[in-house]
Amino acid sequence: MPNTKVTTYDDKFLAYMDSTIMVAENLYKKHPEYKIESAFFLAAAHGFKGRLYSDEERKNWRKAAVEGKAALNYMEVCREMDHLSPELLFGDALYNYFSVWVPENYPALKPLLWFFRKGDKKLGLQQLREVSYNAFYTRTEAMVWLMRISNSYENDQTRAFQIAEYLYTTYPDNPYFDRYYARMLYARGQYVLLEKQAKQILARIDSSYTGYEATSGRYAAFFLGQMYEFQRKPDEAKKYYELAVKYAEEIGATESGYYLFSLIALGEINEKQGNKAAARRYFMEVKKRSGRKDEAYKDAKKRLKKLEKDD
Repeated sequence: MPNTKVTTYDDKFLAYMDSTIMVAENLYKKHPEYKIESAFFLAAAHGFKGRLYSDEERKNWRKAAVEGKAALNYMEVCREMDHLSPELLFGDALYNYFSVWVPENYPALKPLLWFFRKGDKKLGLQQLREVSYNAFYTRTEAMVWLMRISNSYENDQTRAFQIAEYLYTTYPDNPYFDRYYARMLYARGQYVLLEKQAKQILARIDSSYTGYEATSGRYAAFFLGQMYEFQRKPDEAKKYYELAVKYAEEIGATESGYYLFSLIALGEINEKQGNKAAARRYFMEVKKRSGRKDEAYKDAKKRLKKLEKDD
């Protein structure tokens, strides 16, 4: 989760899930007394495979749908036996929410969902909350999804912040929770806490803490750049914007907003400091890296025209 672009571990992960499926299928078919337990692990393993295939970096929607359908089939087995525990309710919650959210936001994928039962976004959120309070295995995972959904899709930043703060406090060395908490502090303008949090992330990257790498560094450096620019400390802002650019280039994230707007900010600061040649280079780089319809492209183009006029 620290960097979803990394596919190095995909094969190992899928091998573990396939091993789980093989063992659980054997139990399911030959040992009726373990039917509920085996159905739980079959639903979970197929669900996690589906989640990987549906990730933004992989986008293998067909495989994701196949795995999702298999997971749902085993969940229905538990439902029929009146055993939809909080653990299995987690899968039901995600299904209820995203089976509605996906076709709303990706109409082309509607045909994939024709043969699935109808979901309910409101019920999905209620179920996620219940799992967050009551589950054992899936409690933290449910909280992660509730945090992300609240922040990105439901415009409920207060709930997202509360969860982010709890997860970071409970698991202080987790790079994903560390970064997400910093992101929420930035969104809320809590700069005193943000400064400490972002610098901690950068220090942990320098100290090679497990899971702390360029993706987290790009976020932390950008937040610090923005904060110092807002505080009218241009030299400090430049330092961290340059670091954000460096981290983004390390992982090939040169089309991201963090990268492009770091370049624009660097161009703007250099222009104000009288270094027009450097400013021009930064704005030209933005035009090179962005699409013509992007706001960053339009902004850079406008700034380059202004520089030409001033010359």
